[in-house]
Amino acid sequence: MTKNAARTFYLLIAVIVVLLDRWTKYIVARRIGLYQHIQIIPGFVRLTHTENTGAAFSLFADSNVPWKTGMLIAFSVIALIVVSVLLWKNNHAHILTGVALSLIMGGAIGNLWDRVTSGRVVDFLLFYVKRYQWPVFNLADSAIVVGAALLVLEIVFGQEKHPGKTHAQ
Repeated sequence: MTKNAARTFYLLIAVIVVLLDRWTKYIVARRIGLYQHIQIIPGFVRLTHTENTGAAFSLFADSNVPWKTGMLIAFSVIALIVVSVLLWKNNHAHILTGVALSLIMGGAIGNLWDRVTSGRVVDFLLFYVKRYQWPVFNLADSAIVVGAALLVLEIVFGQEKHPGKTHAQ
C-alpha cells in the first residue's frame, strides 16, 4: 500500500467513526428523553440518554470550574494534533498502528464536535450487572478505547520486521 493510499484508508476510518458517532448521538437525542432509557438486554445493556460535561466516563463532570470546557476542548485539540502527526509520519508498515490512531482520531473528533457545539457530550451506552455499572459512554468513547487497546497490543505483542534493528539505525 502506498503512503497516500494508506493515509486515505486511515482517514476513511476516522470519517466513518465520526459519522457513526454523530448519527447515533442524533438518534438518541431525538428519540430518548434526557435520563430516560430503553432496555436492550435486561440485566446487562440499556440505552440511557445522558449529557456529560466532564471528560471520558464523566470524569470531572461534577466540577463547576468555569474553564473546564475550554480545558477539555484544548486537550482534545492537542490530542488530535499529536494523533494526526503520528498518522502522517506512520511508516505504514504497521497497519494496526494506523487503524488504532484512526479510531482514536475519529472518536476524539466526535466528542470534540459535541463539546464545541454544546459544551457537553451525548452518552447513551450503559453496561451493568445487577447494581454494578460502567459509566455511560458513546461510540466515540468506544473508538478511543479500542484504538488505545490496539496500540497497547501493538506495543506489547508487535514484532519488529528486522529483529535487532532499532529506529535510530
